[in-house]
Amino acid sequence: MTTPSPSAPSTSNVNVVNGNGNDNPSAIKIIIVGAGFAGLTAALELSRKGFSVLLLEKASVLSQLGDIISFGQNSSRFFHNWPGIWDKLSPIIHKAEEVHYHDWTGKFVTTQSFKEEHAAWGPRVNGHRGEIHKILFDFAKEQENIEILLGKNIVDYFESEDGESAGVRTDQGEVFTADLVPAAEGVRSRGRKLVLGFEDKPLPSGYAVYRAWYPADKLLENPITKHLVENGDSHYAWIGRDVHFLSAAIHDGKQMSWVCTHKDEGDIEESWTFPGDYRDVVTLLEGWDPVVTELVKATPEDRLFDYKLVFRDPLPRFVSLPVEGRGGGRTALIGDAAHPFLPTSIQGASQAMEDGVVLAACLDVVRGDKKRVKEAVKVWEKLRYDRVHEVQKTGVQTREQWHKADWEAIWKNPESMHLKREQWILDFDAEKDAYERYESVKKELDL
Repeated sequence: MTTPSPSAPSTSNVNVVNGNGNDNPSAIKIIIVGAGFAGLTAALELSRKGFSVLLLEKASVLSQLGDIISFGQNSSRFFHNWPGIWDKLSPIIHKAEEVHYHDWTGKFVTTQSFKEEHAAWGPRVNGHRGEIHKILFDFAKEQENIEILLGKNIVDYFESEDGESAGVRTDQGEVFTADLVPAAEGVRSRGRKLVLGFEDKPLPSGYAVYRAWYPADKLLENPITKHLVENGDSHYAWIGRDVHFLSAAIHDGKQMSWVCTHKDEGDIEESWTFPGDYRDVVTLLEGWDPVVTELVKATPEDRLFDYKLVFRDPLPRFVSLPVEGRGGGRTALIGDAAHPFLPTSIQGASQAMEDGVVLAACLDVVRGDKKRVKEAVKVWEKLRYDRVHEVQKTGVQTREQWHKADWEAIWKNPESMHLKREQWILDFDAEKDAYERYESVKKELDL
């Protein structure tokens, strides 16, 4: 396998539109809550455009947790905005350019190649969530106009009655105020209550996903699994009745990541993540291809987790409204706080990054004019709302495509099993779109 070319369509120039001639973006004070991919992207893009940002993160220490994560071409283009990042990503990303599909017994169905889309739209970025996150986080720490405070557990969001400021309180009684507070701390963000006006709870999706990542040494020694890793990176899929299993060998075949999405009726009140037991997975996959069973059995006990897949009904808004006691318009939900994605969408991280990039572009339009912050945030919400919800739907569509598969039809047309790789999602420059459509959306909103 060859590494996809690192050249990607360049994003538009910073400050294509300047709203009022004031070239002092640091006059607008911004506090971002949450240092995940949405929060980091927003911080890095705002920094690139000259804004000063305070980034608050609940964790006291950021460890490299997680497993494989995917960024489509619509978001991988953003890595090129930040000097040196692509060079650091290239050695660690997944280099397989095709996925081999099988039925649950191991019978080969079809191969889907991504070479054409790489040539047309640029490369994807697939890799270990923790490794990619550390690269971005370390880069953010180097930026003079990004201040990062760890160990800040936010227990409350608030806005002033006159509508001139917003802020947060920590569990230690600290208070931070700003002109704008993007909440990027995930589906349990307390910012959701302020924006919605009520406490919403996660709903069970009916599915969970076993996830694992571990060294591939034993797989190379096992004749049943050797072919998955001996030639470097690889990508395989097995599709069963209401279950699917994906494997990805990465780091030149030296590491293995696998995921298994399955039906689940478990309680999500106490925790959404549970330690997994390989025996439960083996029982679930009884009668499946021995390759799959061996992958599960080779998993170290501390490297297997069972994630409950939860969802939220689409939110009526991403930005706070004015109500009695607060002015509204200065708290915005971004990333999973606004729109959690199913893994089968393969777009959760990408849409989180789009949120951050578009928010920075909209604020770049108004630059240092504090009076236009609310305008910029409302335009951002309009630019993002319909697109992100349309992309969300693809997660359910892909899951149903595999889990409710019509095998008689598949054997007649094997390519019907392929992941849908849609141009309107992947060949899209969110930053360029924001600059180009800002004024028309502003006019549409009558701002």
